[in-house]
Amino acid sequence: MKSLLLYCFCFFITLNAIAQKVIVKGVVTSQNEPVENITIKILGANRFTKSNNSGTYQLSEIPFGNCDLVFSGVGYQSKRIRITLKGDTVFVNADLLSLASDLNDVVITGVNRATQLRKSPVPIAVLSKKTMDQNVNTNLIEAIVKGVPGITAVTTGPNVSKPFIRGLGYNRVLTLYDGLRQEGQQWGDEHGIEVDEYGITRAEVVKGPASLTYGSDALAGVINMIPYTPNFEDGKLKGDFTANYQSSNGMIGSSLGLAYIKNDWKYNFRATGKTAHNYQNKIDGLVYGTAFREYNLSASARVDKAWGFTKTAITYYDNLMEIPDGSRDSLSRRFTRQVLDDGDDIKNRPVVPESDLKTYSINPLHQHIQHYRFYNTSQFKFGTSDLNLMIGGQQSVRREYNHPTLPGQAGLYVVLNTFNYDLKYNLPDFAGIESTIGLNGMYQANRSKDATDFPIPDYDLFDVGAFYFAKKSMGKVDVSGGIRIDRRNIHWSDFYVGTDSQTGFGKQVSSTDATGKLQFPSFNKNYYGVSGSLGLTYNISERLLIKANIARGYRAPNITEIGSNGLDPGAHIVYLGNRTFNPEFNLQEDIGIIVYLKDAEISVELFNNNIQNYIYQSRLTDANGNPVVIVPGNLTYQYQQSKARLYGAEISVNLHPKALKWLSFNNSLAYTVGLNQNQALLDQHGGDAKYLPFIPPLQFRTEIKATAQKPVGIFDKPYIKIDAAFFADQDKFYALDNTESFTAGYTLINGGIGSALKTRKGKTICDIFLQADNIFNIAYQSNLNRLKYFEYYNRSPNGRSGIYNMGRNLSFKLIIPI
Repeated sequence: MKSLLLYCFCFFITLNAIAQKVIVKGVVTSQNEPVENITIKILGANRFTKSNNSGTYQLSEIPFGNCDLVFSGVGYQSKRIRITLKGDTVFVNADLLSLASDLNDVVITGVNRATQLRKSPVPIAVLSKKTMDQNVNTNLIEAIVKGVPGITAVTTGPNVSKPFIRGLGYNRVLTLYDGLRQEGQQWGDEHGIEVDEYGITRAEVVKGPASLTYGSDALAGVINMIPYTPNFEDGKLKGDFTANYQSSNGMIGSSLGLAYIKNDWKYNFRATGKTAHNYQNKIDGLVYGTAFREYNLSASARVDKAWGFTKTAITYYDNLMEIPDGSRDSLSRRFTRQVLDDGDDIKNRPVVPESDLKTYSINPLHQHIQHYRFYNTSQFKFGTSDLNLMIGGQQSVRREYNHPTLPGQAGLYVVLNTFNYDLKYNLPDFAGIESTIGLNGMYQANRSKDATDFPIPDYDLFDVGAFYFAKKSMGKVDVSGGIRIDRRNIHWSDFYVGTDSQTGFGKQVSSTDATGKLQFPSFNKNYYGVSGSLGLTYNISERLLIKANIARGYRAPNITEIGSNGLDPGAHIVYLGNRTFNPEFNLQEDIGIIVYLKDAEISVELFNNNIQNYIYQSRLTDANGNPVVIVPGNLTYQYQQSKARLYGAEISVNLHPKALKWLSFNNSLAYTVGLNQNQALLDQHGGDAKYLPFIPPLQFRTEIKATAQKPVGIFDKPYIKIDAAFFADQDKFYALDNTESFTAGYTLINGGIGSALKTRKGKTICDIFLQADNIFNIAYQSNLNRLKYFEYYNRSPNGRSGIYNMGRNLSFKLIIPI
């Protein structure tokens, strides 16, 4: 009987406990509009969820009592609401305020969970589409360079910009499109990234090693280019049409984007076209070989459900781009062009007629670059944890046509196929620790097609890496870090090159061909890397915080560094690799101070980066110090490896007085020094070998902007701005074998006006931007401009050597909402 009573008592206690569970639900809004992807968390408990595309959320089986709900998400101020749980269901709605400052913005690049900027110890910068639209940009990387201190670019004309972060670039900077690593033979100098600039709504930049998350090739940092995701009312079709014109090269750009939302589905489509003739400056006039024509298509579909979301997207990039070589008439300095293969005499080429300098037609010596991308990214929610999966396929097709007597024959024709995979599992919180485990990598296959030049062999690459990442908040201190292990295998078989009896050009042949020679002996090697990071952020107050981070990066040598042995016709360089190279490893220390005042934001970032086995290019010379010429008219570079050190600082002071809300005054300074620590070279050549190549000089940017706080007629908050970019002399350069030379400093003054145009009822007619770069038409050469070194004579009549950067450039951009 006692047992029965005890059983009944326990049974009723259990029923009572079960009954005392509450469902919490509601809607998250901002300015009366629903907001998705907001995290709703019960403070002090391991319970959270996220709002869907209609702003609604639900938390089930919450015990009776009092608790605090915390709402936080991208671009919104966190909100905390105290509630009492009783009854069956409690409705809690929250209206969030958008953030005026990027300090609290939520980013996902270089980390594994959504993280507020002020909580991340890793130096991260965020660039909005609005900021990019308000600058003259000939490509997306140029927009990022102007907007983020410490970011520069090595350029080859207006359509080719290779991003550098704090003096490091090429395969040391990992570029992502919507989180998928971009693979398009980024070792090449003469082509840029394959991304539609008009389709990017946000760019996030990690400055420092991000190997923990991505493995090899993120030694210097990461640039994530995020396309537009529709977020508006259900059943609506919206979009925009962009028209863009630039004066220096006559660039005409247009882009049409459409988006549609139906129930839980979001659809997005964009088509873009750009064309330009040769750009000009007051020293060279129109620079022959710099015209281009570019097309982009993209489409995506995403569905959001209670279990998570899945998104499938496809993109296509097509670029016809001329190949400049800088050849000129020795007296008039007018550009000449190659018309012969055999018997070509650079000093006796015909002058390019004026009619060919301003045409939009692409000349026969050009490159054709195509990039195809197909990927799926999905998230699956499991209570307080979630699984994130991304798989993607890419194909990069690169053809360079450099034979004037046979213009349809590609000199270089390579096809790179890449399969990417990325799996991350965000574990349930444990003791306040948020942690992630992950596995990612790629498989690549590169094949040469019907070509005549073979700078690299056909190769296969397999990459795999696993990592663990964790972060914890302890009051004012946020700590995060993790560890990763990587393995990369690169291999290729014997690669023979012979001579085509009909054309006299080279061709790939079999090992049994009597005319063939072994250009690339077989190779098979594994590269291993251990990387990681540890950092903390100390929020001294809401207005002051300190960040510190130490990270170890890893990069396996790329294919040209270990395997190249031939002419890259587009670069006009013969590359020679080294099969004995070891992986690069670096150890970087960062410390930053951010002050968020009532009328200003001030940030100071200092870094020190020590690299083991640093790989760089150097001109090849003979025993007498004369340049080695393997292919006439082309330079010869051989890769070297040594220790290196880079250090520097970025300082930003942005003023926005509360008493003068219409005024903003933004300033930034960036300084980087790169030291070559190859002791043997330093002992032999002294100062000529002291510095690393491609290091930007000290630069300072300042912008003053006035924005009306009320509409002025049909103009909604029009603005006017003027900015200046000061670049110091670069006298710290890699001078050995004349690889680089002194670059004089210069100052560029730019300006712009713009506004949204609206009807009396508040409907936007269009956004208009009028801008000017290099207003005073200054003749200058950037030390990161490869065209500076496109010169065939020791002296010239006007004392100028190489090709100069773009002169005055006026831009008009119109964005019409649909």
